[in-house]
Amino acid sequence: MVFLSPGRLNAGLLARYVRRRYAPNPSDIAALSLIAAAAVLVVHGAQQIGQPAALLRQQPITLDIARLPEYALRTTLRMFAAIIASLAFTFTVATLAAKSRKAELIIVPALDILQSVPVLGFLTFTVTFFIGLFPRSELGVECAAIFAIFTSQAWNMAFSFYQSLRNLPADLVEVAEQFHLSPWMRFWKLELPYATPALIWNTMMSMSGGWFFVVACEAITVGATTVTLPGIGSWLSVANERGNVAAVALAVAAMAVVIVLYDQLLFRPIVAWADKFRFEQTASQERPQSWFFNILRRARLLARLLAPVAAVLARLSPPARPRTARPATSLGPRMARAVDMAWMLAVAAATLWGGWVVLRYIAQTVDPAEALRVFGLGLLTLARVIVLIALASLIWVPVGVWIGLRPVWAERVQPIAQILAAFPANVLFPIAVGLIVAWRLDPNIWLSPLMILGTQWYILFNVIAGASALPNDMKEAGKIFHMRALQRWRDMILPGIFPYFVTGALTASGGSWNASIVAEVASSGHTRLKAAGLGAYIAQATVQGDYHHVALGIAVMSIFVILLNRTLWRPMYAYAERRFRIA
Repeated sequence: MVFLSPGRLNAGLLARYVRRRYAPNPSDIAALSLIAAAAVLVVHGAQQIGQPAALLRQQPITLDIARLPEYALRTTLRMFAAIIASLAFTFTVATLAAKSRKAELIIVPALDILQSVPVLGFLTFTVTFFIGLFPRSELGVECAAIFAIFTSQAWNMAFSFYQSLRNLPADLVEVAEQFHLSPWMRFWKLELPYATPALIWNTMMSMSGGWFFVVACEAITVGATTVTLPGIGSWLSVANERGNVAAVALAVAAMAVVIVLYDQLLFRPIVAWADKFRFEQTASQERPQSWFFNILRRARLLARLLAPVAAVLARLSPPARPRTARPATSLGPRMARAVDMAWMLAVAAATLWGGWVVLRYIAQTVDPAEALRVFGLGLLTLARVIVLIALASLIWVPVGVWIGLRPVWAERVQPIAQILAAFPANVLFPIAVGLIVAWRLDPNIWLSPLMILGTQWYILFNVIAGASALPNDMKEAGKIFHMRALQRWRDMILPGIFPYFVTGALTASGGSWNASIVAEVASSGHTRLKAAGLGAYIAQATVQGDYHHVALGIAVMSIFVILLNRTLWRPMYAYAERRFRIA
């Protein structure tokens, strides 16, 4: 029999304690390896941004497959830079619009206008500005590309967050008022968690929307200014110009690999984590799963390394303490109405002044007959938008509900939907042009389906988010009362997803107007087809560097979008908020 001395026994216990508490386990090794690899890639990509701008001309885009991973990394970093900026914009602007009636009068119409302005329209007026900020550095061109991607992402996320804040459950609002939560605590503890599930799905859609316009954002041509940034979008642009089908296929495959990677390593873990924020009284038996999220939860050392960050976040969200209510200072009903009226008059005056400046700028160089013709082209594009939104709704609402009610299938479909939503429309242009020419079809009709590539996914992702957010107790009640399929759709599913559908349809409408810029003009080799519409008009004026006609086209497009939103989508928003808000 061997006896251990107290010193050796204590040393052994201490060693086991240290190993168990501080030694990395397999989950730590896997998580830290992936995080370290991501950090190295970010640092490597960021180092390329500060290079001299002259290198862009000295090192043209090549279709060498060895450069494709580098191009994919550069494009992915631009996407995430834009999505971070979009989140900051969403939390600031959408929250202000939802909480302040006066701010809402400015912000919501501004978002309507901004989502109607095509990416090419932003590039027309911002490329020179950003290059002027950093004239000798590649950073100026990078900022222009990131800003262009931002304009294809931010509006969808802002509308989603705004809709969620306007439809907060009444009992949660009452609890927040009972605890006298400060505005920051209410945002941090109630509003942000409640809006997170829908915002995540719209963030995924926005990432895919950025991929959809990546060619226009990286291969920038505005009049005499031509700038090409290293990236998958520039690769696709060069491959399309040369008719290299194999290079196009390689770029699409690289894009699919990147989407699957960040879906598995970022979005799928966030979806699994955010499931705890669902508003329900009974727990769901089916919860979204993520292998990487499970690794992060089992990692001990990583949790200790992140403890300081958790402490900082805990300080940002201190425990709620009931405080003595302070007497509210009121201006009185008459004074409050007078202030509101003065504010509305100021907003109306500023709007009229801005409209007058734009109209005067256009009228100085554009003939009234030309403006009337452009208005007619806008009616043609409007008809396409309405038809495509209706078709997309009929197809994707049932599909989105089916997926959203089944978390297991949502997990499987999520990366596939992101890849399809990110698929650049111009990749299909040669096929579409070839079929239209071979079968002698009318481009005014058969180029229109290309627009739906940028619209249908907004509806699908928002409907999935709405169906996923249906409280489990409502679904259980439907089973207990043996609701038939038709009654279940009429009394539970459609009312539950309606606010989300309105958000998806509204942003899909803006996406359709944007997609018309690239869909109404298609070319393959020397064959060029054009459909009569406002998108083709703006695209042609942009290529020619005709800023006056670009401004005219964008102004007309903004008018149509605002009218459509105010006559259709805004009343539907109000109806959803009034009738289908969870009490």
